[in-house]
Amino acid sequence: MNGTYDYGLWTLVAFHVAFFLLFALSLLQPASRREWRSMSAFVAFIVALYTEMYGFPLTIYLLTAWLGRYPAAQPFAHAAGNLWATLLFGPWAAGLLMGLGGVLIIAGVALVVSGWRSIHAATGLVTDGIYANIRHPQYAGIGITILGALIQWPTLLTLVMAPILLASYVRLARKEEQELEARFGEAYRAYRKRVPAFLPAWSVPR
Repeated sequence: MNGTYDYGLWTLVAFHVAFFLLFALSLLQPASRREWRSMSAFVAFIVALYTEMYGFPLTIYLLTAWLGRYPAAQPFAHAAGNLWATLLFGPWAAGLLMGLGGVLIIAGVALVVSGWRSIHAATGLVTDGIYANIRHPQYAGIGITILGALIQWPTLLTLVMAPILLASYVRLARKEEQELEARFGEAYRAYRKRVPAFLPAWSVPR
């Protein structure tokens, strides 16, 4: 082993996994089988992410085997784990990218919380608050969280899992829209026509 070894921190792995598990259960509140499948995939993504971030650096070992050596002076120092910095930009970018990823993760969590507050205890169709700008703020928040994780700490496993996870939430959103249209009819069709699904529309007032 060459120099610093910033892994094997399983307490940190357990803390982050527990935090996101409680977050997903309390705010997303899965009820149907498809919701549980999507949430299970999200939790698996989180486990894979933080296991490599603090526990066992599988991606570093695999890339070292494929490349012959890992392109960093201290391959097991924590900053070397950011693949974008190590492979593309250089060590100066590691802190910047990890900070940017952290900001996006916080923003994604905040968006999920905002969506949950708008629909908590609601009995009818919610079209105000954050729902006046996007139809699926909670799923958009999960997407931003995943993007932040891929910037903060990309790994081979999470890079493969991310598009599958995002696709599962898009399918879940489409299914929920069918149910809402069946329940609210023309009111929901008008809302869907007016408000975008995941990204707020930027338009110039006429």
